[in-house]
Amino acid sequence: MDYVEEGLIYSEESYVIQGAIYEVYKHFGCGLLESVYHEALTIELSLRNIPFQTQKEIALSYKNIALNQKFKTDIICFDKIIIELKSVKSLEPIHYAQLLNYMRLTNIKLGLLVNFNSLKKVQIERIVL
Repeated sequence: MDYVEEGLIYSEESYVIQGAIYEVYKHFGCGLLESVYHEALTIELSLRNIPFQTQKEIALSYKNIALNQKFKTDIICFDKIIIELKSVKSLEPIHYAQLLNYMRLTNIKLGLLVNFNSLKKVQIERIVL
């Protein structure tokens, strides 16, 4: 692929994922609920034959004791890239912290923090653990 950046982890996978994200934004633009973008993105990933899991439940433990509380990731693609979706005025440090925590808990090294509520274009932040 000509547009894949060399030296980045999972560059080919993240390139095709970003194409799907841009397609959803091209269709809807900004201003909708996160749940709309989430559903549309899962459809687009399916259409592109990109393997993914949505709302995967992750078990938590504290000092080796299982917690009743669990968290759900928005989307995991290729079993190695977490996509955290937002539709907010601007990304805040708490959004980055949330994704980093999910990455640490799942031992996934690459995350894409996506904000669909941007006027010019969808905002995609690439986070490497």
